[in-house]
Amino acid sequence: MITSKAIISNGKGHYHLDTIKVGDCGDDEVLVKIAAAGICHTDWDSIQNWNKTFIVGHEGAGRVQAVGKNVTKVVVGDKVILNWAIPCGECFQCREGNVHICEVNSPVCGCALAGHAHIESSTHNELPIERSFHLGTMSEYTIVKQAAVVKLSHEISFAAASIIGCGVMTGWGSVVNAANVKAGSSVCVIGCGGVGLNAIQGAKNSGAAKIIAIDINDARLVQAKEFGATHGIIADKEDIDFIKVKAQVKALTHGRGADYAFECTAIPALGSAPLALIRSAGTAVQVSGIEQRINFDCELFEWDKIYINPLYGMCNPERDFPRILDLYQQGQLKLDELVSKTYKLEDIAQGFDDLLNGRIAKGVVVFDELDG
Repeated sequence: MITSKAIISNGKGHYHLDTIKVGDCGDDEVLVKIAAAGICHTDWDSIQNWNKTFIVGHEGAGRVQAVGKNVTKVVVGDKVILNWAIPCGECFQCREGNVHICEVNSPVCGCALAGHAHIESSTHNELPIERSFHLGTMSEYTIVKQAAVVKLSHEISFAAASIIGCGVMTGWGSVVNAANVKAGSSVCVIGCGGVGLNAIQGAKNSGAAKIIAIDINDARLVQAKEFGATHGIIADKEDIDFIKVKAQVKALTHGRGADYAFECTAIPALGSAPLALIRSAGTAVQVSGIEQRINFDCELFEWDKIYINPLYGMCNPERDFPRILDLYQQGQLKLDELVSKTYKLEDIAQGFDDLLNGRIAKGVVVFDELDG
């Protein structure tokens, strides 16, 4: 039994640093010593809304400390990235190749907290405690299914590696996997935070000719161009219908609108915004995971426009994490530059404050072991 510091939330808006106890691995489980954990908007949303006690965090990387007797993917000492959309490999969706929406483990099935590693592996105040998205990465140690780890063989810091498992994958994958952006095309990205910057990188990797970054913050547009945007448009907070932005996008795209547009803000009022920016038969992608009920003007769908809402960039971790790491190693994908600031676990309140106030692209909690 290991004692571990962890961020605990009651799912009603409160969180605090406390200690948990982590037990032994099950047969197909892996004990990971977390080296770095990304800070994500989803972590904040879960703290506010999940209405149950759990260990916070779903982006992480670290080293394997112990394995169950049936584990074959990794051995003790291996570096790993954690993946929160854990495939079972046997359900209908996994057999169809949609491992990111596994019917057994995926949050779309209402089991985002129902960690399939035996729940007794982690206890708080002598009671079993659940882990966010099966992981609970804001903890010094965690036990996960072996399907939740991807071996890390590339030279990269744990801080940069940790954010691949959500923020990078969601933005990049929405462009590369879900929209399948074509070379020479025009792309709009609404919102240039961590996810938006990775959508921009995905568009650049896909060979898009025009990548139009849209934000309300001049500094973010400057950063967006460093990540591959070719143009920047400042949006007006009051222009929720994007009338002014639409006019500027049309001026940049031969008067017809962009081929693709990606919403990366998580602002419900902007849920329909990408539809306003694309041409007829273009593709609009709602990347940020808006879950609130919103109204759509059906005229925005004319003519033959496509609107999709992919989960997690349609991630297949065994395929996509190595692709992302290869691009990083080749200098074609920025990861180190995404990490604006690092924090200790004790300073997580500052991390959330920086996130919510737009001061950082990505923040990362670092533990004792940081070297890649």
